[in-house]
Parts: sequence; C-alpha cells; structure tokens
Amino acid sequence: MNDSGTPATRTAPSPATDLPPTTGQPPLPGGRDLMGPVENLQRIMWTGTIWFVGGVVAVALAFSAVLLSGWRPDVLSTPGEVVFWAGGVVVAVSLGLIGWSGCPILEVSVPVADRNKSRTMQLGTFSFLVGSALVMFSVLLGPGA
Repeated sequence: MNDSGTPATRTAPSPATDLPPTTGQPPLPGGRDLMGPVENLQRIMWTGTIWFVGGVVAVALAFSAVLLSGWRPDVLSTPGEVVFWAGGVVVAVSLGLIGWSGCPILEVSVPVADRNKSRTMQLGTFSFLVGSALVMFSVLLGPGA
C-alpha cells in the first residue's frame, strides 16, 4: 500500500535504465550512457570496420600511384630505404590493429573487450598516421623522377 491507500505496483527493474553511468556523467534520457562499455563497443566495431576499409583503400591508392610513376624503394639511400620499409611495416601492423578492433567478436567480457578494443583502435590509428608519414617522408626525400 502506498500513502494514498491504493495498492502499490512494482515493476521489474529495467537493465537499460537502472545501470549507473560508467564515466561519472549522468545518463541520457532513457538511461543510455554513450560512453558505457556496450555502447562504446558497438561504436568501435562499426567504425573500426569503416576505418579499416578506408586505411586499405588509402594505402592501395597511394602505393599504386607511386609504383605507377616508376618509383621503386631501391632508388633511396640505405637510411631512406630503412625508413621506407620500417614505415611500411608500421602501416601493416596498424591495419591489423584497426581490423581487429572492428571485428565483431568479443574475446572475453564486455568491460575487458571495451578496454582492449579502445586501446587497439587508438594505437592502430596513431600507428597508421606515423607509418604513413614515414613512408611518404622517405619517398619525398628520394631522388626526383
């Protein structure tokens, strides 16, 4: 009975509205926390796929343009060639990290997968930018065509 004398009705707790916010911010109306582990994982998995496809296309376009122009890594001096291949390896690893982040398979629990996929997405994106810059820097420092 409630204060007015009518029978009180109880409702089952809703998992979407009864979870506390995970980032210290109040939840959105309806109880959604945009930075909660589930929401973050969903976002990383679909944006990771887009980033992966974009990275592969960017590498393919840039590399094919350089190769079609007749340029080859052997025209570089030894330090330049080392920088070129090191940058290429960093880009390849970064695409693997980004691809794994976008993979819709959770290796363990949601909180652990959220942490792991967030970190690999960040590291993959950073590595892609650094590796690409190293490769293009070595190409630009090489002899002109």
